[in-house]
Amino acid sequence: MKKMLAAAVSRVLSRVAQKPAGRVLGASCNYSNDATFEIKQCDLFLLEKGPPGTSVLTREDGLKYYRMMQTIRRMELKSDQLYKQKLIRGFCHLCDGQEACCVGLEAAINPTDHVITSYRAHGLCYTRGLSVRSILAELTGRRAGCARGKGGSMHMYCGYFYGGNGIVGAQGQVAEAFNMAALWRLPCVFICENNRYGMGTATERAAASTDYYKRGHFIPGLRVDGMDVLCVREATKFAADFCRGGKGPIVMELQTYRYHGHSMSDPGLSYRTREEVQSVRRKSDPIMLLRDRMVSSKLAGVEELKEIDADVKKEIDAAAQFALTCPEPPLEEIAHHVYSGNPPFEVRGANQWIKFKSVS
Repeated sequence: MKKMLAAAVSRVLSRVAQKPAGRVLGASCNYSNDATFEIKQCDLFLLEKGPPGTSVLTREDGLKYYRMMQTIRRMELKSDQLYKQKLIRGFCHLCDGQEACCVGLEAAINPTDHVITSYRAHGLCYTRGLSVRSILAELTGRRAGCARGKGGSMHMYCGYFYGGNGIVGAQGQVAEAFNMAALWRLPCVFICENNRYGMGTATERAAASTDYYKRGHFIPGLRVDGMDVLCVREATKFAADFCRGGKGPIVMELQTYRYHGHSMSDPGLSYRTREEVQSVRRKSDPIMLLRDRMVSSKLAGVEELKEIDADVKKEIDAAAQFALTCPEPPLEEIAHHVYSGNPPFEVRGANQWIKFKSVS
């Protein structure tokens, strides 16, 4: 009996001893606090000096950027899934592949800086402070969405972020904005996210000059590796400091790539090959580039990053479930919040006999 009891205790103790071993091993890894990386030099226009050719990345920032980019990637893939299930309707433009642009931008500016973007807005919505829950709820037209289910993919808003803009091809307005910003020396950073295609047309087929960072003509410009979050961060710091220093506006072209088509109605393979997309994924994926840097410089371990991946997947799945169980906004609220702080007034519906009340 004593021998049997001793054997049972021994087996239990051996199991207990085995479980923490992996954790102790992981905890005992001597991670670096920071590391310095060489980054691609920016092409310059009307500038004598540009951003540095090296960037210091701390372990804390690296883990933060990795989680943010992975969250955006997973959120966009979940949006793709919900759209194909017809749970998201209307226009929907995904930004997977371009995560380094919005994460690098946010890493270099202040929370109180003002940002407005184009219709490919989901990543910036998240980096500006909107939760995944509120974004997915908005995409599915639910009351808990950041615009209460009435904005959809292209029109999400939060503090200091003025949402997406659905207008395309506004080159005349851009030229006018360049002119006024230069005349008044406004502290404005104009950013072109060049993902190599305008809808289904390659840039070199549509533009006699693809040097978009020079399109400001009289405004200085930078061409940046938009697939490298550190390169985007350093370039944005430089551009922000340039503007805050009273030197006027500046143009940044971020060379990036979208994995999905222009929108969910575009399969994205009629004007480019599957091999091209796979090549970019294999050689230039922004999440892969950051992960490889962090592991090779001992800023993080492979298993640690895998745990982040698993946590992010759970978060996205839970957010999607939350969105789908939220109620839709009632019809009587369809005209609400047209104005801020305005007295209630009536809005005509689809015909003159239908009236909706608008409340701020």
